[in-house]
Amino acid sequence: MTYLVFICGHAGTGKTTLAKRLIGPLMTATGGAFCLLDKDTLYGGYSSAAMGLLTNDPNDRDSPLFLQHLRDPEYRGLIDTARDNLELGVSALVVAPLSREVRERKLFDRAWLGVGDDVTIRVVWVHTSEETARQRILERGDPNDAYKLAHWDEYRQRRFVPEGDSCIDLLMFDNTAAGAANDHVLLAQIVGQAPFTH
Repeated sequence: MTYLVFICGHAGTGKTTLAKRLIGPLMTATGGAFCLLDKDTLYGGYSSAAMGLLTNDPNDRDSPLFLQHLRDPEYRGLIDTARDNLELGVSALVVAPLSREVRERKLFDRAWLGVGDDVTIRVVWVHTSEETARQRILERGDPNDAYKLAHWDEYRQRRFVPEGDSCIDLLMFDNTAAGAANDHVLLAQIVGQAPFTH
């Protein structure tokens, strides 16, 4: 059995840090190999080069131009790379915001993902308060966050916490002050050893 695990959420919620904490315990718990696919690692350099050519600002990765023309191809490439690994028997831990896909429940759509019933799908939504996320973004000093910070009132309108039907089978993880105990519960939920809670 292979796993396709998505770690999703808005900027500053600690998605990548959480994924790096989980990947070793996941391999131990499942007895199988996992690859870590982080959208920023895979596409960050390419996107910076493309936006530098298009707008003369390589860090312009939240602007309407990026969102309309480069966002979806990046995500499609991320999903396709995960699927290639799954076909080779390697589970995938995928890190990306994927907020639109969570709202539209595409991450549970096996046809859209291109995976069969032999793949266990888990979707984790990582969240924190807006204040915590903004502080983390400020502290990390990533140039790619410049547009968000300069247009925070606009960006914050895109922030949401899933609710209602969009929460079905979604693993909610409050990463404001999470510790080892929280990680342990999440790990058990991912591998099917604990019930989901919303």
